[in-house]
Amino acid sequence: MNSRADFPSITAELEPSLIRGGPFYRAQQAAKLIRPNEWNYGRRLAWALLVGWLPLILITAISSPGAVVSVLTDYRVHSRMLIAVPVLLLGQFLMESRFRTVIKHITEADLLGASDIARMRNYIARLLRLRDSVLPEAAILLLVILHTAVSYKALVDATPWLAYGVEPDLHLTAAGWYAVLVSATIFQFLLGLGLWKWLLWTVFACNLSRLDLKVVATHPDGHGGLGFLGLTPLAFTPISFAAATAIGATWRHEIIHQHANLMTFKLSAIVLLVLVGVVAFGPLAVFVPRLAALRRRGLLEYGTLGQIHSSDFHQKWILGRSGHEGEFLTALETSTLADYGRCYEKIEEMSPFPADRGALISLGASLVVPMLPVVLAVVPLFVVVKELFKALR
Repeated sequence: MNSRADFPSITAELEPSLIRGGPFYRAQQAAKLIRPNEWNYGRRLAWALLVGWLPLILITAISSPGAVVSVLTDYRVHSRMLIAVPVLLLGQFLMESRFRTVIKHITEADLLGASDIARMRNYIARLLRLRDSVLPEAAILLLVILHTAVSYKALVDATPWLAYGVEPDLHLTAAGWYAVLVSATIFQFLLGLGLWKWLLWTVFACNLSRLDLKVVATHPDGHGGLGFLGLTPLAFTPISFAAATAIGATWRHEIIHQHANLMTFKLSAIVLLVLVGVVAFGPLAVFVPRLAALRRRGLLEYGTLGQIHSSDFHQKWILGRSGHEGEFLTALETSTLADYGRCYEKIEEMSPFPADRGALISLGASLVVPMLPVVLAVVPLFVVVKELFKALR
């Protein structure tokens, strides 16, 4: 049975969403924040800001009017609620789009036979049951609560809107308690939810790598036909951007208010870079053994045929060319040998790691851009601009 024959039904069954499901998603549906087939990004973002950000301003204005300036200028608050949270909400759409694109391409490119299509259906069905389970999201919320209970005291400082008293005897203000219990929880839960959805994709990638994919060593994408998977790390960039934004905001605060040295965070920055790289590109690494084996096999198989063809060519046009020189320019063997040589070169250039350069650059930018405010805390913007103009001379 040809897997293309029932393509419409296969496509319909194999294009589910790993994102549109779970208790949190259903709660948003019940609250009319999400409609079928629509993410309603503006409405969801407005509610996130109304619940997580605006009350901080209002509570501070009511309970401690003199501290309003401090909350309005606290980059830690705005980086999380006005930058990271909107990016995380937008990232849900991006992750869904990438996952659907992968499934659609697998079916359209006929990468799997009918039996493996059935196995994929089973894999996806299990993932959808995990997606809709209450336990994962409950565990995320529990971890956020435990993290808050254990670490919030270490984050309290003498910022007027956040706490009052004299160090080390500081007490949270009403706005401070709201920031810890509500605002921080919103950000951390969305971050954890994004990581959970990415874990579902990682499990799917591992299962997919075990199927009998119809990879071809001479595929023009240079990855045996799996180059399209290299676009998926782009879906992780909102998560890495949001995490780097929050971390960068904390580092900036420590540099400005606690006189920390920029190089103090060098090791932490390296660890962050490595962790993001491993998590984002980990799902692609499971395809490396198969593609590496494909390359080795392709070099041997195409090398054998190339040897036969080259020997025949040598015998006919080098050793036996006498009296046939005029026929050489129109001989089919010449162009065939050249074309075959390009095929062999394609296999030699094949990369077993199906990463996309654009996705790699985007992932790097998602870590570098949020760290610019940290650098600007040490080197003022006008100094940077001044040096840029000097370099133009």
